[in-house]
Amino acid sequence: MALEPFNDYMHAWLYGERGYYTTFAPIGKAGDFYTAVSTSKFFGGSIARYLIRRIDEGALSEHTCVCEIGAHKGYMLADMIEFIYTLRPALLETLSFGIVERKADVAQAQRDYFRDAFGDAVKLLHFDSIESMGEAPLAEAFFVANEIFDAFPCALVYEGKTALVDEAHHILFEGDDSYALEMAHRYGRTKGEVAIGYEAFASAMARAAHKSEFVTFDYGDITPRYDFSIRLYAAHKVHPLFEEGLDLGAHFGRSDITYDVHFDHLIEAYREAGFGTRLYATQLKALVEFGLLELLQMVLDNAGFDAYTLALTKVKTLIDPAIMGERFKMVHFIKE
Repeated sequence: MALEPFNDYMHAWLYGERGYYTTFAPIGKAGDFYTAVSTSKFFGGSIARYLIRRIDEGALSEHTCVCEIGAHKGYMLADMIEFIYTLRPALLETLSFGIVERKADVAQAQRDYFRDAFGDAVKLLHFDSIESMGEAPLAEAFFVANEIFDAFPCALVYEGKTALVDEAHHILFEGDDSYALEMAHRYGRTKGEVAIGYEAFASAMARAAHKSEFVTFDYGDITPRYDFSIRLYAAHKVHPLFEEGLDLGAHFGRSDITYDVHFDHLIEAYREAGFGTRLYATQLKALVEFGLLELLQMVLDNAGFDAYTLALTKVKTLIDPAIMGERFKMVHFIKE
């Protein structure tokens, strides 16, 4: 009976030939889950306002490359560009914009979307991987991402063993992955997920630009849950991985599989790669810090109460503590 490590199984589930993300799964009402990007343009708008502030502070130059990772169709980067045009249009003449995307068909869909949205006004750069960017590093980059680390394959640890998966999609705790067990020991865990690939990704980002900042949002916490958080999302329903009667084979590649991000682990990986942490905060606190409320005030002042009310209705999902506001976290890394 052939067995494979759970992290390899998860990678195939999400990124294999028939993987969930390989098929360009829809996000939002028609898909299996919502993201902050699909909820409101003010998510990208707030990040754009923060980027402008960093430029005004002299932390970044007006020639920075703004680069999204895990962009799906590129909606977040496009939202940022729209707000930059509104708030500081001159920056569109100096900033460059890029997306890191491995798959050629997804990159083409992103180009098509940007062409429809901006015509020839914005030239979109593409990089096939964060690793390949190190071959000709950018002078300066502002990387942004939303919900990428929850999709890094993970090992599952339980009482000194790691998970293996057989051909019938059964999970067996019979493995001895030394890295996963070492990381579990470091953080005092006997049960839960250990992300695979943080260190390599952080090191590759460090090589991708001589100077860089990275703002990323994800759900999780600074300390790990001492239990399994891994789960499936199918048509906006949540199924814990170890739910009784759950048929993993029926969901393989057809539903999203994800888990809570352990931010202590992520921050340590970036520290080892030479990054400092400027800010770690809940999504609510981060978006307010970035200037979300000021953007809403602009809508009220310039478009009227009805437009403001509509924008606020969508924004509430982003900052409501009971929905995304506290569950999601933001971390801002800097390499000078």
